[in-house]
Amino acid sequence: MKYLVTGTAGFIGFHLAKKLLERGDEVVGLDVINDYYDINLKYARLESMGIAKDSISMGKLTQSTTIPSYSFIQLDLVNKEALSELFQNEKFDVVVHLAAQAGVRYSLSNPEVYIQSNIIAFLNILECCRFNPVKHLVYASSSSVYGANEKMPFSTSDSVDHPISLYAASKKSNELMAHTYSHLFNIPTTGLRFFTVYGPWGRPDMALFLFTEAILKGEPIKVFNYGEMKRDFTYIDDIVEGIIKVADRPAQPNAEFDPMNPDPGSGRAPYKVYNIGNSSPVLLMDYIHAIEKGLGKKAEMELLPLQPGDVPASHAEVSDLIRDTGYKPDTKIEDGVKAFTDWYSDYYKVNLDA
Repeated sequence: MKYLVTGTAGFIGFHLAKKLLERGDEVVGLDVINDYYDINLKYARLESMGIAKDSISMGKLTQSTTIPSYSFIQLDLVNKEALSELFQNEKFDVVVHLAAQAGVRYSLSNPEVYIQSNIIAFLNILECCRFNPVKHLVYASSSSVYGANEKMPFSTSDSVDHPISLYAASKKSNELMAHTYSHLFNIPTTGLRFFTVYGPWGRPDMALFLFTEAILKGEPIKVFNYGEMKRDFTYIDDIVEGIIKVADRPAQPNAEFDPMNPDPGSGRAPYKVYNIGNSSPVLLMDYIHAIEKGLGKKAEMELLPLQPGDVPASHAEVSDLIRDTGYKPDTKIEDGVKAFTDWYSDYYKVNLDA
């Protein structure tokens, strides 16, 4: 199969591309390589895949020097003409759209970026799939769509009409847009609501990275909601396995869909939404203790109130993922955090025994 994976200089896209290539698929990776966080980490991910920084030129495909079935293009998805040309030339079987402007707090101060990167860019992806038919469009949604919901665990059958950040609203918008294109143009689309993804090569703006950095420097870590938080932390390998299991199974119309009692997670169209989470929420303090154990160093903590846009807890209900794919994420938090701290030590040349 020939895949387009957007966001391959990013955390999840990088790991997904590697896994698809390992199993024998052909992959075209795409990323704009913006400076939302350290671009050196993004280039390092690409270089580990045989794409050297000095070989990249905006809008032109670069062939990997180490992986014959991998090529990369730096492209802004807002550029509809260039994206359409890529689709016409490459004729993809499956599209996995992971590129987006991430971050809840960043959306409070930079709202326009989310409309460009998460709404207009997604419309361009949908239009390209409409005029260059693909077997399946899989795209990243987020557990953030559950917003003000408090019923646990979060289910794709629940209403998600009360987002509490523009980031969450943009992801919910993606799901609505996808349903429209599935209904009108019969494009199989599947949205994946990821729950707090962590692991090696992770994002520097997320808690695991920030906590690790601060602890090693002897600086206090910022612990929001005074530590009274639970997160359904999900290890990167589990996320990638879930994406592939879903991608291999194009969305189908729900034969039991009841328009008098509509299920938000499916429809008469070839449309589906899944949660991908560990389904085992972890107390933030236990997460911090796992980091301390991985680093061999205690954390100093600055206890702070809940931040705007944040939710105090998340918990994924994944029974439909298990039913449809036979897969359930199950990496233990201690193992996943240890894998991250080992990677961090190696990447940044930090001696954890010092």
